[in-house]
Amino acid sequence: MLRALPSRYGFFAGCVLAALACAALAWFGHGAVFAWIGLIAGLLALVGARDLVQTRQSIRRNYPILSHLRFFLEEIRPEIRQYFLESDTEAQPFSRNQRSIVYQRAKNIVDKRPFGTQADVYRPDYEWINHSVAPTDIESHDFRIDIGSAQCAQPYSASVFNISAMSYGALSPNAVLALNEGARRGRFFHDTGEGSISRFHREPGGDLVWEVGSGYFGCRNPDGSFSAEKFAANAASPQVRMIEIKLSQGAKPGHGGVLPGAKVTREIAEARGVAVGEDCISPPRHSAFSTPIGLLQFVARLRTLSGGKPVGFKLAIGHPWEWFGIAKAILDTGIVPDFIVVDGGEGGTGAAPLEFTDHVGAPLQEGLMLVHNTLVGIGKRGEVRLGASGKIVTAFDLVRAFALGADWGNSARGFMFALGCIQAQSCHTGKCPTGVTTQDPARYRALVVPDKADRVFNFHQNTLKALKELIAAAGLSHPEQVGPEHIVHRLSATEVRSLAAMHHWVKPGELLGAERSHAVFKVFWDVARADSFEAPSTVLSMRTTKMR
Repeated sequence: MLRALPSRYGFFAGCVLAALACAALAWFGHGAVFAWIGLIAGLLALVGARDLVQTRQSIRRNYPILSHLRFFLEEIRPEIRQYFLESDTEAQPFSRNQRSIVYQRAKNIVDKRPFGTQADVYRPDYEWINHSVAPTDIESHDFRIDIGSAQCAQPYSASVFNISAMSYGALSPNAVLALNEGARRGRFFHDTGEGSISRFHREPGGDLVWEVGSGYFGCRNPDGSFSAEKFAANAASPQVRMIEIKLSQGAKPGHGGVLPGAKVTREIAEARGVAVGEDCISPPRHSAFSTPIGLLQFVARLRTLSGGKPVGFKLAIGHPWEWFGIAKAILDTGIVPDFIVVDGGEGGTGAAPLEFTDHVGAPLQEGLMLVHNTLVGIGKRGEVRLGASGKIVTAFDLVRAFALGADWGNSARGFMFALGCIQAQSCHTGKCPTGVTTQDPARYRALVVPDKADRVFNFHQNTLKALKELIAAAGLSHPEQVGPEHIVHRLSATEVRSLAAMHHWVKPGELLGAERSHAVFKVFWDVARADSFEAPSTVLSMRTTKMR
């Protein structure tokens, strides 16, 4: 029987056995020492029993007694950090600060801080938002934007802060249920990820953005090609508010994916339209189109098949001429995507090769500015909404994305933190300690859906309240009014610049004329092609010159 227990329950089981054994020994007069040991073991066993039945913390349910060691270290961390954490990389403290903010907001704990800023305001790359001497009074924190061009029959009113793409299969059933219930209560959308729409997305009834990837899960024929009939059936659901074509994701752009057949359960197979136990393959590129014009025609086709719902695409920026080819295809075909989501190279994933996570794909700042500038330059920025994704967690992260051209922000890790994720980085092993990224029922049942749905809702609400305070302090009334002039960036101990002065911004309609003021546009705009993603001749000539 003990062998059947998961190893994470071993210490708890040991305490129970020790308490019983010591009680028996003490009863038969073998010394008071056994009575004391039995008392201590019994108290620990009671703590473990309480951990198992409580519903607030999934890590306590999965790791009774042992989890308290983590909470103890977390409690004393500020005092011991200077002694034990000096070898940490810069990114690690940043992640801890993010988690702390999310946990406080998800649990409705006041996120105030004594003794002023803890940031080094004179370090390079420090940023802040300028405030106004005439702050505004904003009634509601429910900031919304309308998504849908003139070619869209069913525009959608979206929150400016939403759940980024995370597939069922990567996330557990309980995690998906909690996310969608939180989204329903908060009236914001939940991106399905390319794993399609599962019954766990449907049950709560929250708004969905259906992501259609290269595997066409939920709308595929047996050979893996796109099925118009299956797409139309799924897209007809009132829950599906928008459709997002995934061209690439920031964490591993240009890299396909495989969910091994051993992990394909009945529920996953049902959602994705594959057989149980069959490998789920996402090719590196789409088969439904092969050119920029083909992409725009696919956008129009999905818009028609969905009954006129907003259709757009998500991409991480790579070769600039490929994005310029898409922009030219917009002009050549007259087909305008309703939205574009720019995913930064710093975005997260459950599993990807190290080189891809660290060195492939443009960071969010550069990618977002390039897309924004291009749409301004071709006169289409007013018709296309821009979403931003890539390590967006706090209200200031949102403000900075708005300043660089975004209309809304998507967050994955922020909402995972709200679910209880502790960044154990075991997502790909199936042994997630908090039940967020596992298909093991013994682990994910520790994630109690009603409690975590509350936290998802609270995190969204409290982040938007913080956003409202930032916007009001700057003298503005809506995030749409944030511009690059509002954010200041420190270059060195003695030099600062606003984002407006630090970066180049294309003038409206500039790309429709003969002059190019931006270096990237000077090199690649004129040679980019709407009928091909292939490298233009100028790039090939550069390569030939280098080889010589």
